[in-house]
Amino acid sequence: MRAAVVTFPGSNCDRDLAVAFEAAFGAPTLRVWHQETELPPLDLIGVPGGFSYGDYLRCGAMAARSPVMREIVRRAEKGVAVLGVCNGFQILAEAGLLPGALVRNAGLGFVCRFVELEPVTRASAFTVAYGPGSIRLPVAHHDGNYVIDRDELSRLEDEDRIAFRYRDNPNGSTADIAGVLGPGRNVLGLMPHPERAIDPLLGGTDGRPLFRSLLESLG
Repeated sequence: MRAAVVTFPGSNCDRDLAVAFEAAFGAPTLRVWHQETELPPLDLIGVPGGFSYGDYLRCGAMAARSPVMREIVRRAEKGVAVLGVCNGFQILAEAGLLPGALVRNAGLGFVCRFVELEPVTRASAFTVAYGPGSIRLPVAHHDGNYVIDRDELSRLEDEDRIAFRYRDNPNGSTADIAGVLGPGRNVLGLMPHPERAIDPLLGGTDGRPLFRSLLESLG
């Protein structure tokens, strides 16, 4: 399993994501600086949470134009799996790999707590190991309110590309959406943090099936 995690100025969950990859896959994770323009052969690219470029302009807007993102977009278009968590979701949306946008939370405040959500589809490399029922993952964001127009929402629903929905919507996201898949189903943007839910000491293990799904599907 060849996995990499990208670091942007202001990323603060890059090490967490790399640790989760290594625990699940049993192999070192390549750490990539945002100024890189080439990548070795990879099965999975992780775009982590944090506050890339201080969330100036719009969250993820500047990071989406970092040199490495041109290569990530190219790899995604060729079928390489890409996981964007929290700020990573924002970056992937700003880069055009995912539809919709992430805006200020409906309550205009930072939300940091465990939330209940439901895996909606098992038809992806990210979700195949999840069973029925709800799970608990932590969120930590100020701009996690997912917005999308009616036509694009219908397309997501028709194509079974809504990966996760909140049962306990913390931010006002359209249709309670917590995570969406790209058109090729190989890109996932997810606002909650599965990498923070892989050990009982962290408060839960409901993030583990996501990484197990990736290992089973790509390893």
